[in-house]
Amino acid sequence: MSSPDIAWPKKTRELHSNHFESTVWNDFRFRDDDIVISTYGKAGTTWTQQIIGQLIFDGAEGVPVNELSPWLDLRVPPAEVKLQALEAQTHRRFVKTHLPVDALVYSPKAKYIYIGRDGRDVLWSMYNHHANANDAFYEALNETPGLVGEKLERVTTDVGTYFNEWIARDGYPFWSFWENVSGWWAIRHLPNIHFMHFESMKRDMEGEIRRLAAFLDIEIDEARWPAIVEHCSFDYMKKHADKSAPLGGALWEGGASTFINKGTNGRWRDVLSAGESANYEALAREKLGEECAHWLMTGERLDIARPA
Repeated sequence: MSSPDIAWPKKTRELHSNHFESTVWNDFRFRDDDIVISTYGKAGTTWTQQIIGQLIFDGAEGVPVNELSPWLDLRVPPAEVKLQALEAQTHRRFVKTHLPVDALVYSPKAKYIYIGRDGRDVLWSMYNHHANANDAFYEALNETPGLVGEKLERVTTDVGTYFNEWIARDGYPFWSFWENVSGWWAIRHLPNIHFMHFESMKRDMEGEIRRLAAFLDIEIDEARWPAIVEHCSFDYMKKHADKSAPLGGALWEGGASTFINKGTNGRWRDVLSAGESANYEALAREKLGEECAHWLMTGERLDIARPA
């Protein structure tokens, strides 16, 4: 995969917050077949982890992706705990990140997957995630030693107000949305990155799984295909949410089924005014450019020639 003619991304900074501890990437020892799953957040990360877990383990029942596939740059548990656990794994490893591309170590050895989703849908899912967090969630993020920056506060507003503040302050109270999307989009033509989109996954899950398997050089056992498809469905994941939600869902009121919430798009249409929605779309084009903004809203790649 490595080539002297390719300008591979370089890490240029560290990010620290109530969620992030990016220095963990400096000590992660890559293997040739590692898989890194990246999103801003709430864009199909867990779903993609489930899909990859099913591809690696050949449609097995009850694969605990929440244990096997950690969020590497999350502050908790400590970096050494995650790194030791990953070093001990003998299967093909798959980890997730929510960092912008210039805040992690990008390796030519690994294969990267970036999943996009309309920011309005991201935010509606994020609101559910944040509003239903319990005391254990806030204790883990805010009281674990080593916190840099502000503590994460509890939600006190309705979803519409929450969305408008998130837009006005670019990702507040989490991290920048636009820089995450634009940075990964800028490296979309590298040979070891594959782009997916939540809307496309909803529309054609089986096709997206097969395309992902081809990218990862995983040969599908067709006898196991029905099990893989079943285990990647929303209904299955909701029913077995304790296997995919972080810590089995212990950080949210209502448990794992709250974390695996609805898996739907467009809920913002009943809340946002036409003006608020138009403002978001105009801002997306300004921050991302026409091609990226169109992809983020629809899943369609204008930069790829379509077959005649």
